[in-house]
Amino acid sequence: MDLNGRTAVVTGSTSGIGHAIASALAGAGAHVMLNGIEPRAEGEAVARALADNHGVDARYSGADMSRPDEATGLIDATVEAFGSVDIVVNNAGIQHTAPIESFPPGKWDAIRAIIWTPRSHTIRRAIPHMQQRGWGRVIDAHRRTGLVASVNKAAYVAAKHGLVGLTKVVALENAHRGITCNAICPGWVETPLIRPQIEHIAERDGISIDEAKVELRAPQAGPRGSSSEPGQIGSMAVYLCSDAAAQITGTSLSIDGGWTAQ
Repeated sequence: MDLNGRTAVVTGSTSGIGHAIASALAGAGAHVMLNGIEPRAEGEAVARALADNHGVDARYSGADMSRPDEATGLIDATVEAFGSVDIVVNNAGIQHTAPIESFPPGKWDAIRAIIWTPRSHTIRRAIPHMQQRGWGRVIDAHRRTGLVASVNKAAYVAAKHGLVGLTKVVALENAHRGITCNAICPGWVETPLIRPQIEHIAERDGISIDEAKVELRAPQAGPRGSSSEPGQIGSMAVYLCSDAAAQITGTSLSIDGGWTAQ
């Protein structure tokens, strides 16, 4: 699909799902602003590799998504670097697992600050640019927790469910402006975000890391019995940015092997 001349900003995109999405968009011809929390030299190296692999312009921003001024500044920096912002993919996130009665308030606030707040600020800042150009795509990586609950993840699930509503509102407000807003909801994907959960299970149960992966994945892999692949999620993002998806808006799309259909 041809995204030549388009510019995308993808938060949390130096590894995992975010990087797969950024790579897929670059492969379709879009220039990309990457974002992450690693040292600048490392982030810039990831951006150079992306640019070299796909023949596009790729930059890196270490904007802290927990800070509203830096979230909006990421959009401003993208416009300054590339002249426009056409695609915003909100992906940055953190995780903490605990029963609700023992969920640390500080962790709750941190998850909200990283997952909920930045989305509203990046979208708010980018939408006027999209409206001016008469074209735009907003994509949120919700994970399956935007659609169904998961034990010991009260803060994460609450934030993701709220973002489903935000997706619908942004879609309705811009439906007549050539701008779509959708969410992608993958099933179980092995990323750095869930590595601590795997290690916790291995330590708790006295099993290997590979066995812990199977235990964590078992109730979440869907009837197909397999995990979602980052590349599949990237391909879905590219499709949602295509003209073929112009009538898809306000929707949360599952890529979970049928897990949420059970």
